[in-house]
Amino acid sequence: MKVLIVGAGPGGLATALHLNRLGIEVMVFEATPEIRPLGVGINLLPHAVRELTILGLSERLAATSVATAELAYYNKYGMEIWREPRGIAAGYNWPQYSVHRGHFQMILLEEVLARIGRDHLLTAHHLESFEDDGKGVTARFVDKATGASAGEYRGDILIGADGIHSVIRHRFYPHEVQPEYSGRVLWRGTTEAPPFLTGKSMIMAGYPDRKFVAYPISAASPDTGRLLVNWVADVFIGGGQAPVPRDWNRRIGKDVVRPHFQNWKFDWLDIPALIEGAEAVYEYPLTDRNPVERWSFGRVTILGDAAHPMYPVGSNGASQAILDAAALADALASSPDPEIALQVYENERREKTSRIVLSNRQHGPEIVMQIVEERAPNGFERLSDVISQAELEEIANRYKIIAGFDRDRLNVQGAQTSRNSAAGVS
Repeated sequence: MKVLIVGAGPGGLATALHLNRLGIEVMVFEATPEIRPLGVGINLLPHAVRELTILGLSERLAATSVATAELAYYNKYGMEIWREPRGIAAGYNWPQYSVHRGHFQMILLEEVLARIGRDHLLTAHHLESFEDDGKGVTARFVDKATGASAGEYRGDILIGADGIHSVIRHRFYPHEVQPEYSGRVLWRGTTEAPPFLTGKSMIMAGYPDRKFVAYPISAASPDTGRLLVNWVADVFIGGGQAPVPRDWNRRIGKDVVRPHFQNWKFDWLDIPALIEGAEAVYEYPLTDRNPVERWSFGRVTILGDAAHPMYPVGSNGASQAILDAAALADALASSPDPEIALQVYENERREKTSRIVLSNRQHGPEIVMQIVEERAPNGFERLSDVISQAELEEIANRYKIIAGFDRDRLNVQGAQTSRNSAAGVS
């Protein structure tokens, strides 16, 4: 079996590694001429780290990431709403990691190059068209910079891991043009700063229309005691159309962000200083797409942001793409018929991720910050007068189930994982 993967982001590269473990020949195509370590911080939840551990990446992840110890929500005055342990500290069998997206992608890229070979990962290959004749798929590529043909390749299966602007998804859903824009913009940066709280804490302060997220993505320097903090300023600005395409690289001035958080200096975290200390700030309109009723068409399917682009709520974006990759590998291991396998994969993942997309539009577990803002806009003396512990726990636990990282279920599933067999694949 030979599989063509379009897109060399985390989802596409994780898919290549999983299929390589099963002895499946893989070719990966990336539209950009050079794969660079772009982006800022992301989180990898324990269910995704389990899959990455199966791929043999646990040591490299541990060396590059911060094992998140806790998640805490605060109101706009820095008053605590909710705090819970995360990863190993919460009793999971695997950590939750905070890591620079670019560094994580480079780990995956280096492993793909080492395991499948450089001649099986081609850059400057933008998918132009493809044809499924029932016996295989022929894909044609161009170099977007020159417009010249980049060749024609044939495989048994074509996988679209080509992001929110997926060529493959657009082929099957041509009515989709621009992604759904929320009216919210994320301004993102990284800043060297002193540790806060545990030194391994992920915090969210404010409420959905004006929220600040921060977490470390490096260990503290032995020389300075400072560490690299990833931060996200999430602000509702309105408007019917996203101001720019979804991008990792649009830089904006700090003066755009500063006024929205100028008074958010807490005893335990100086948010204005984090904004001021960033080397660069990137703008990222908050967009997603509506869930669709079908991912797989014959020998062609989609995964990751191509299948279910979602708001970055609950730290799920990259994690869900990695789960897609594992589910696809499981399906191909269980059935020698490509079309049946792709349908099995879709049946396993489509409804689950659709629920997350829709839940994230309602702010997922972060809805507790909105509840507190509505009930106590001027702050509170006792949190219990605003929201009960039982309500907080119910919201947090419900989202874990929706997103597939309920601790007890996940730990049991990990013991029963089937991704150590290549049976049924040829």
